[in-house]
Amino acid sequence: MINKRLLIKNLLAHNDENSFYDKKRKLNIGEKEGKAKFLKHICALANSNPKNNSYIVIGVEDEDNQIIGVDFFDDSKIQNLVNAYLDNPPIVSYENIPFPHLSSDKVVGLVTIRPQGGQLCSLRKNIWKYYGGSVFFRDGSMSMPKVFDIEIKDVNSEIVTAIESHAQNNIELTLDGVFDFMNSRTDYNPTYKVFKEYFVVCWAAKEKRQNGEVYYSRVDIELINEHVKLFYSELDEVSISLTDDQFKIIEYVQLGLQDTFSYYPLEEVVITFKDNASYDIESKLLFEPPQFDRKTLYHLYNSNNALIEKLKNKIPLSKNEEKDIVNLPATYLICYFNDISDAKDKLEEAKPYLKLYDDTIYSLCKESIRVLRKVRYS
Repeated sequence: MINKRLLIKNLLAHNDENSFYDKKRKLNIGEKEGKAKFLKHICALANSNPKNNSYIVIGVEDEDNQIIGVDFFDDSKIQNLVNAYLDNPPIVSYENIPFPHLSSDKVVGLVTIRPQGGQLCSLRKNIWKYYGGSVFFRDGSMSMPKVFDIEIKDVNSEIVTAIESHAQNNIELTLDGVFDFMNSRTDYNPTYKVFKEYFVVCWAAKEKRQNGEVYYSRVDIELINEHVKLFYSELDEVSISLTDDQFKIIEYVQLGLQDTFSYYPLEEVVITFKDNASYDIESKLLFEPPQFDRKTLYHLYNSNNALIEKLKNKIPLSKNEEKDIVNLPATYLICYFNDISDAKDKLEEAKPYLKLYDDTIYSLCKESIRVLRKVRYS
């Protein structure tokens, strides 16, 4: 089994960016340009490596390979994005890899690209300045468009196999990972469980009881063998359940109007451990949007728009408006789920003004956008 932290170190030590891996300081697929560039690199790496994995390492300085880390990224629907825009799409996964020297809220992102069938990967439709039908390949450290009949060549399999073989896990790395986790999360009662006599999962969480039910926030879950991390923030609410071969997390979203909120299941993530020293992580969207009176929603929608206009024009808010703006991100979210389609654009538009206004409300805004992204790509 590959230790992903060691794999990242081996990739960075092996060479500069080349035809089987790329590195980025950060990734932004929330905007059209960033999404287009990400898809271009996926396409190019898949075509340049038809018989082996290729990788993108995120959170690394380009000049000196310094590992600076990025925020935790939980887009479990990234494969849906790739499938929507690419023909003959590769299998793509995004994993969050903790490093001891980084702060607890930073990780290194590892994108793994695994081609299928050796067929040419291409853009299915236009996005940003790239046209549907475009084909990309790696030319050194660059992802370049190619327009010709191309024979896909396998030139990297031996190199990648060697890098991956030098990143195999061992008992020392596993024990170090367990002790690192247990020592770093003493704040929320860290614990661990061994699955199938092989896999070690550590987790810690802040417990919260609501109407007789137990929920958790500020959840850290780490698959120690591979140093793959799952994370849920202070704003998230999740439940955790275990069996002898499964670790299940159900994430909830708290939604409501005018200070009346309820929990709604958002997504289920199940880690299943197998007897053949392998595991699967599967996610399933559970969300059923709550429906509200449309007259009330349009009133709140227009009130939200007026609040954003005040922030734009730097007009002070009244005491009542200061209370209302706390609910603004969740209200826009509910409006969108009740077929007021412009609410999504209004939420995106509000983001920079909320960032200047208040850090907590800005965090609520980011959480709402994250929920939108999950539902949209599903």
